[in-house]
Amino acid sequence: MKFLKGALTYVLAFIACMFVVVTALESWPAGMQMLFAFGVPGGVVWWRRSVSEKKIANRPSYHPRQDNAELIKASRARAERIARESADSVQSLSVTDTAGDIVSPRARGHSALTPYQPNQDNAQLIQAGREARSALAEAAQRRAASVQKIQQTSHLQGWVPKGQTVVIAGRVLPGMVYVGAAPSVVGGGYGERCRAYIDQKQSVSSVRAGKSEDSMPYWPGYSSISSNCRATYLDWLADGAKDPTVNPGYMFLYFYGLERRFLVDNPPEDEKREILAEVQRLRELFSANHSVQRYLGDFIDVAGLVLSADDLKAPVFKSWTWELPLSLKVTLGGMIANDIPLSADWLLSWFLCHGEKRLRTPAHRCEDEFKALFCKKFDQRYPKGLKVAKSKKQLKCSYRAASGEFSRDLPVTANGRPVLDVSGLTKPVTLAQAIADEAMDELDKLSRFLGRNPERKGSFEAHALLPTCLWDQFPSEQRQDLINWVKIRIEAGGLVPVGEVFGQIGNQAAGKRTKRQLTDLADALGSLGFGLAPDPRYGLRMPKEREPVVLFEWDGSWDAECASTEYRNALIELALGAFIAQADGQVSESERHALFNRIARVRDVSALECRLLKANLDWFLAVPADIATLRSRLKDVDGDQKMALRSAMIAIAHADGLIKTEEVAGIERIYRILGLDPSTVYSDLHAGEVSDAPVRVKAAEPGAPGEAIPDDPSTPQSRLDPSRIAAIRSDTARVSSVLGQIFQSEPDVEPEPSTSVSPIAGLDAKCAALVRDLIAKDYWSEDDFTDLAKRHGLMPLGALEAINEWSFATYDEALLDEHDGYDVTDDIAQALKTQFEKEVA
Repeated sequence: MKFLKGALTYVLAFIACMFVVVTALESWPAGMQMLFAFGVPGGVVWWRRSVSEKKIANRPSYHPRQDNAELIKASRARAERIARESADSVQSLSVTDTAGDIVSPRARGHSALTPYQPNQDNAQLIQAGREARSALAEAAQRRAASVQKIQQTSHLQGWVPKGQTVVIAGRVLPGMVYVGAAPSVVGGGYGERCRAYIDQKQSVSSVRAGKSEDSMPYWPGYSSISSNCRATYLDWLADGAKDPTVNPGYMFLYFYGLERRFLVDNPPEDEKREILAEVQRLRELFSANHSVQRYLGDFIDVAGLVLSADDLKAPVFKSWTWELPLSLKVTLGGMIANDIPLSADWLLSWFLCHGEKRLRTPAHRCEDEFKALFCKKFDQRYPKGLKVAKSKKQLKCSYRAASGEFSRDLPVTANGRPVLDVSGLTKPVTLAQAIADEAMDELDKLSRFLGRNPERKGSFEAHALLPTCLWDQFPSEQRQDLINWVKIRIEAGGLVPVGEVFGQIGNQAAGKRTKRQLTDLADALGSLGFGLAPDPRYGLRMPKEREPVVLFEWDGSWDAECASTEYRNALIELALGAFIAQADGQVSESERHALFNRIARVRDVSALECRLLKANLDWFLAVPADIATLRSRLKDVDGDQKMALRSAMIAIAHADGLIKTEEVAGIERIYRILGLDPSTVYSDLHAGEVSDAPVRVKAAEPGAPGEAIPDDPSTPQSRLDPSRIAAIRSDTARVSSVLGQIFQSEPDVEPEPSTSVSPIAGLDAKCAALVRDLIAKDYWSEDDFTDLAKRHGLMPLGALEAINEWSFATYDEALLDEHDGYDVTDDIAQALKTQFEKEVA
């Protein structure tokens, strides 16, 4: 045996040496090569034999700790002692005396002992033992069954169905898993094995991994993950696979087995439905995970196709991929192949799941309202449904497993006919896009309102901004109560405190009302057939908390955002007229009549705009505009409008036939704002006296006989009182002195240097620096804002317009809200402060 081992070692070493000679020692002489080839193997054999002999020599020999003879002798002595004691015990057995009592041999010759009396009745013990016998037997059977189950688990191989438990690493799993050594994947790479199999031979750590750790690979396999991850996975399964906070990789590892059982093993239909229900539960459990929704959704579509599940043929309104869901393709293709018109729900489902749809914010923010409005508009256009031209391409279904271990091609038919592939059809999607655009446009106001006030969803304000066709579908009990309340207030004159109106619609927040809030209020009332003045979009200023607004009836078909230029100019004329009429502290009936007559003479305005002008005039007469508001509105008027404003003010001053000092002073103040010479006020007043007689606008023509129009009376020559004029001039000089101090221009201040690179995208460096200073306070008076803008080298009105345009484009809301000055919007200010702090850091 030693010879054979030595010969084999020599041959192997010789082959190795020849390989070395051929590859590395070609340059050696032939003799040296032969010596190396034959000599080195001999040395190897000698070295291995020497090593073996040393191991044998160093192996420890067995030496008993004590002499065996002594052990044998001690054993014999102990055996003899036990034998003697046994003989003595036999001789000392008890005997019975003549009385029949048991007497110990040691007690012979002594009096008999008292018989033994037990402390308790043995019958009770026996009865208790019999009663406990059955319970002990059942416990023993359960223990034996448990031991047998654990022993059987170690040999289990394959699928464990639902309802049958299996014990892995001390954890009881409720079935629906593969157990045993993982088989090779058919068509997979070298050594690739099924990922879902729970191999009992793999180690499981006593310490679990973190539930949300990223240690799980993208394609996990039970045999390839760490022992800590196996412990976490088994614990998750033992708990019923109900914890949604675990890493989704554990869920996918479980899902790999479910999809394999369904599509590869092809179990009975009842079991397939159990698997489908379990996958649906998992998708809902991990509803926020995109990958889960995608892969499990694909499986559910395929499972529904295999089982022909009716509940999976309902419209779906969300797709997690760029392609249409398989269930939707099958249903749509089947309907088109069988000439069934599409309903609103099916076209909406097709559109929302299509990869080329274009949805704006209203479709997401008002999702339910958008779907309802889309369906109503579809029914109006296609009351009998939409027929779609048939596609020439047939649908083919191929499923690639999420585990990547297999794929399946599935036949697709509908009523015995091949299902058409609708993926390439574009006309239905184009028609749906047109309907969706209309619906989003009509929901735009509601969307903007909810964007600013998400907590007001479901309120009356939100309900009122709905299209009227959705009012019944999204009812509001408050609507009719508000309609009745507004009608009562209109009958009482229409003037209502603005805070009371907000309180009536459910917005009880006190304090200053922003332009956005008033716009939302006007839109809500407009949807009910009522108007609000002042118009929040073109009003000269917003009403304060305790100031009134004017409510009036109208049909609400006019869009205030599209008001004509003539309307806006007339609004300023009425504001100036009301300002002049109230200069003396009261408005006469003739002045009121003259103001309303100017509305009738305004050209190129609609009847609805005239109605709104009258409501705004009511508000101007109740709450006159102050000089600061007028100054901000009058700086940019053109030359033609200046002439119209001059004419309006002079006409109102003459309306009551009495020109007072206060009216003259007010007109001079307006002239200064308009850039006109205040000294021309007197000449305008003198030339502006007109007759109250009818004005001839057309030459008389012969007509039917009737009452003759009287001749035009001659205009009387005005007589001016010199003393009165002197008093007016004196008062005017005094007022002009005061106003000159108010309106005198400030000396130019060198603007603060600003960086050439703006820290705010969309604004230049100067405006960005101005914004940084503006957000430091909640409110800026008009003078303070003007001074601040000048310090930055900016024109106030230009800076205001640039900043608010940027704010609307970025935040959908103005940063500066005009209200007796400028209020800084808090939400935008906080966002900008955070942005500036990050740049500094």
